[in-house]
Amino acid sequence: MSWNPALDPDVPTGDAVDAIETVIVPRARDLGGFEVRRALPAPRRQMVGPFIFFDQMGPAEFVTGQGIDVRPHPHIGLATVTYLYRGRIHHRDSLGTDQWIEPGAVNWMVAGHGITHSERTDGAARAAPMSLFGIQTWVALPEKDEDRPAAFVHAPKEDLPLLEGEGKEVRLILGTGWGAKAPVPVASETVYADALLDPGARLPLPDEHEDRGVYVIDGSVEIAGDVFHAGQMMVFRPGDRLALTAGPAGARVLVLGGATLGGPRHIWWNFVASSREKIEAAKEAWRAGDWEHGRFQLPPGDSDEFIPLPER
Repeated sequence: MSWNPALDPDVPTGDAVDAIETVIVPRARDLGGFEVRRALPAPRRQMVGPFIFFDQMGPAEFVTGQGIDVRPHPHIGLATVTYLYRGRIHHRDSLGTDQWIEPGAVNWMVAGHGITHSERTDGAARAAPMSLFGIQTWVALPEKDEDRPAAFVHAPKEDLPLLEGEGKEVRLILGTGWGAKAPVPVASETVYADALLDPGARLPLPDEHEDRGVYVIDGSVEIAGDVFHAGQMMVFRPGDRLALTAGPAGARVLVLGGATLGGPRHIWWNFVASSREKIEAAKEAWRAGDWEHGRFQLPPGDSDEFIPLPER
């Protein structure tokens, strides 16, 4: 999906500066009854490790007959994963993939040189009221992989490592952390995990990763003497050994990060690249609309419409 809500960055003061580099507080926008909060990219932070885009979708409630309809649109230079807490989304792409995204599972779509996909709640999903809540992220690819062929990998919830104990449940979505490794192949060093914490439970952050951040989904956490609530992202200084403590109502957080890439990335619409020239080439290919012989094709089974190239 490609949303465009605004965001509000903030920076901690006092002792928290020693542990936390940046605090990002996304601004919520109602997109026709669907609330979205964007944390990345932010003015003070383009990426956390390879993560270049981070959107909270919902929570939203759809009545019977309603849902989301993101028409076919293109991507380059990135990989996407939508991690759901509630609801279902129907993913189709130009590789011929036809897969439902469901809570706790990973649908890892690598755009590389170019892919087109759509995301909808269609068919039987609209036959009854539905709740939708999840996080969509884009992971920028290393320069050597920006032009690789597109790919898609599905990993069901039960295939992801689940670490339990001391009031914690940590599900590793991507990469490595706490001695575990997720099954989905990634292009660079990555950590992405969903942690559910009982009141007062402590979660150490993996210290093998250069760049680390935490986004609070629910409840609150204490870090370096400061308390952070749902809807805040904290980005930490490299190299520090840190732990967070869940508040009196417990917490649910996403841990994200990994190795920083070799340089900044250009991002325009749904395109991510290490050079402006690659962005311009993708724009021209989508504008040309040669679905049979061109760089982009439309998804089989969802080729009657598409999102036009923005005029900006």
